[in-house]
Amino acid sequence: MQQDIYPIPETEQTAGAAPGAEAQAGTQPETMPSTEELLRAAELLAAEHHDAWMRAKAETENVRRRSQEDVVKAHKFASEKFAADLLAVKDSLEAALSNANQSAESLHEGVEMTLKQLVAAFEKANLAEINPLGEKFDPHKHQAISQIEAPDATTEPNHVLNVLQKGYQLHDRIIRPAMVVVSKAKGNSA
Repeated sequence: MQQDIYPIPETEQTAGAAPGAEAQAGTQPETMPSTEELLRAAELLAAEHHDAWMRAKAETENVRRRSQEDVVKAHKFASEKFAADLLAVKDSLEAALSNANQSAESLHEGVEMTLKQLVAAFEKANLAEINPLGEKFDPHKHQAISQIEAPDATTEPNHVLNVLQKGYQLHDRIIRPAMVVVSKAKGNSA
């Protein structure tokens, strides 16, 4: 009978089994790896995990850095399209000023055309005009400069009677509130 190099500990399955039963079943006895081999395998696995972690960390840093660069570029060039649209307005104004021999009528027509170019540039940039004449006063969109009695009985109190300066909003954000004169009820001393 041949003796195993590494003794197999007796378990419930092998306890009480006849010697040589493993050989009869056709299985090879298991050999336990040495402590050095287990340590080497664990070190290799730890090195792989560390390498993967370092790569993930570097990728995260690269994504963060690229995102910051994109935000800086977005802030820097946010008004580029709007500025390009305004160049046509500036060109029209310069052309009007360069022609010294023009009538008041042709100058007026040129200013109207230039204003249309400016309005078109505002529309492209989603910059909307706030002209609240006759509307109910809204402190979020309007700035009341003064309050006067309503000129007739049909005008309700707290409505815009006169717009001194139009307001503007970019998308849903107020850039400049409209400066207005607001009506008050007759006999009200506010």
